Amino acid sequence: MPRKPITFETVCAFGRTLPDVEESTMYGTPALKVRGQWLVCVPTNKAAEPGSLAVRIDVAQRDELIATEPEVYYVKDHYVGYPVVLVRLARVHPDALEDLVRTAWRLASAAGQRRRSPRSPAKPRARRRPR
Repeated sequence: MPRKPITFETVCAFGRTLPDVEESTMYGTPALKVRGQWLVCVPTNKAAEPGSLAVRIDVAQRDELIATEPEVYYVKDHYVGYPVVLVRLARVHPDALEDLVRTAWRLASAAGQRRRSPRSPAKPRARRRPR
């Protein structure tokens, strides 16, 4: 039995089940974010294939995914320097996509926490003695 096609709306439906995820935009295209940090988005660069999804991921993990399943995961020159993998939605297994979105959520959540963590209190300055 053929499976239902995966769309960005499918990704959003799963993403909304994760804590603090909100639908937003990134460079004018639909995106999911957690506390202002992006998880996934529709790729904006024209080099990305239609029907792809840009997913935030560690570069080492991206390289492993591409080496293992190049028919599903890829990267174009524009994205090489960024922690992102491009995913062909027509070819990715739904379970693999959910795992990938969870991974992106963890990365974005951690980045959001680092950004919002309170700074350590300033050390009191030593009083200068009058001369």
